[in-house]
Amino acid sequence: MVTRVMAFSDLHLSRAKAEVLVAASGEADLVIGAGDFCNMREGLDGAMSLLKDMARPFVLVPGNAESAEELRDAAHAGMTVLHGEACEAAGLALFGLGYAVPETPFGAWSCDLSEAAAGKMLAGCVQADILITHSPPKGVADVTSAGQSVGSVAVREAIERIQPRLAVCGHIHDSWGSEGMIGATQVVNLGPEPRFFEM
Repeated sequence: MVTRVMAFSDLHLSRAKAEVLVAASGEADLVIGAGDFCNMREGLDGAMSLLKDMARPFVLVPGNAESAEELRDAAHAGMTVLHGEACEAAGLALFGLGYAVPETPFGAWSCDLSEAAAGKMLAGCVQADILITHSPPKGVADVTSAGQSVGSVAVREAIERIQPRLAVCGHIHDSWGSEGMIGATQVVNLGPEPRFFEM
């Protein structure tokens, strides 16, 4: 049986993007949101309201623009928030880790994790069909406009260890739409357009 997955990241409170995503979600068996629904910890309730008609199941991880607690508080019925946790949805095993890894230079508002902290949280994942992180893995879909590779070593090591079928992320806007392989795992930096995957 084929499961149709729709995934996106970095909505950043865009009403126009949300309308497109919600409309497209009707074609999906599972929807994944890879973080940064609002801006700088502001407007999260509004962002979740924009997504309230998204098809279910809808699995989300926090970005660096919202904390896990804030996202859980703002989530509507049928939305599952993962941050260092696993769940099963639409017959697929999922594991999610939010926040920016490694730490950003953005200041106190940004929800960040050190590589060591992220590694500890990812250690709990021994198997997954899809790994959902806000930050990309080091060396794949993680290049800024200045040409710097700013992805996470801990996320890359987890992908190498677990070898999920798919790893989705966001965070680095300059790499939206970029993808690559780590072993047998397809890695995709999503961005705020609907991306579909057949699992």
